[in-house]
Amino acid sequence: MTAVTDLSGAHAVYDVDRVRKDFPILGREIHGRPLVYLDSANSAQKPQVVIDAEADLYAHHYANVARAVHTLGSEATNAFEAARDTVAAFLNAPSRDEVVFTKNISEALNLLAYSFSNASTFPGAERFRLGPGDEIVVTEMEHHSNLVPWQLLAQRTGATFRWIPLDDEGRLVSAAIDEVINERTKVVSFVYQSNALGTINPVARLVARAREVGAISIVDAAQAAPHLPLDVQEIGADFVAFTGHKLYGPTGVGVLWGRYDLLAAMPPFLGGGEMIETVDMTGTTYAAPPHRFEAGTPAIAQVVALATAVEWVQGVGLDAIHAHEVALLEHALEVLPTVEGLHIVGPTTAVDRGATISFTLDGVHPHDVAQLLDERGIAVRAGHHCARPVCVRYGVAATTRASFAAYTTLGEIDALVAGLREVGEMFR
Repeated sequence: MTAVTDLSGAHAVYDVDRVRKDFPILGREIHGRPLVYLDSANSAQKPQVVIDAEADLYAHHYANVARAVHTLGSEATNAFEAARDTVAAFLNAPSRDEVVFTKNISEALNLLAYSFSNASTFPGAERFRLGPGDEIVVTEMEHHSNLVPWQLLAQRTGATFRWIPLDDEGRLVSAAIDEVINERTKVVSFVYQSNALGTINPVARLVARAREVGAISIVDAAQAAPHLPLDVQEIGADFVAFTGHKLYGPTGVGVLWGRYDLLAAMPPFLGGGEMIETVDMTGTTYAAPPHRFEAGTPAIAQVVALATAVEWVQGVGLDAIHAHEVALLEHALEVLPTVEGLHIVGPTTAVDRGATISFTLDGVHPHDVAQLLDERGIAVRAGHHCARPVCVRYGVAATTRASFAAYTTLGEIDALVAGLREVGEMFR
């Protein structure tokens, strides 16, 4: 198995070339040109250690978890539960039993929304019950995964669905926070870092306001987890979720962290094996968290590989990754506006901003931009990025998005700028 890169020492110099060697795909050529992968906000590439961890589980230790007493079953179960410990430590969670594995963050957020709607008939779940007169609050910059489940919950319960609007710079309207989150609010669910704008939201203020009015606070940390430390005790929210594939891990696995007292009071989301305490034909009692929310056979190898991805990130160091990405972001914000006709959608300074930049190019549809860049070996995303209300807010049909990661180089940003100039000249 490939050794985990360790750049986390206090005096270590960030060596992006060394980091890149951990990612076999970065040696590829696309259309005869070196791959320039600038789509990590969509899905990050995988270091060899993560690929090896998943393959090793299948090749040498595979069995179902929590069901067999034979050696393979014990090995798989031990690896799966050790991964829970790794993720709990990564989040600085007070208890490993607060870590629930899901298939992605979309499922984690739906888990909450559907569990809340089941609260009307679940003993002790009064805090999660919503009805007419109650309000659910999100922001205008949310990914669809943090919009649709709450819209559906509002429809099922009769609660009112509200949102904090965006200003012209791609940030929340500060004055609206205290007005929208009010005494009628029961749930506040918001993104830590926008996938479409790169905006880093005022998490502490939003969580504090939710607590002030007695609302449940939920943080979508899908875009934050690969770039910023996620200390759930410091964040102070009731629930925090992220997804594995953006954190250099495999697809098919996500994480929901929740305060244990809340998880213990919540109704289950799915019914099936391993989420039960006892089952009779006349009724069922449910297991304690986290297993109450992990019905059926989980993504065993993917969970184990996620733990390896977490260890890889910790070996490089999130602080080091963040500093590297700030340097990339500052450079990109300086050179991208030199492209004729390019307009950044979102904050134009690096303050409270992540290394994800959406933009438009005059006279060129974003899909054409992305396709022509691909011909030059440059991978970006085009569309509304599952955040269509953001595009509506800024009057654009779609944007092109470049997003950076631990393995991105300054030279790749310069290659993007050169490619965009060529694209613009073609259409002019």
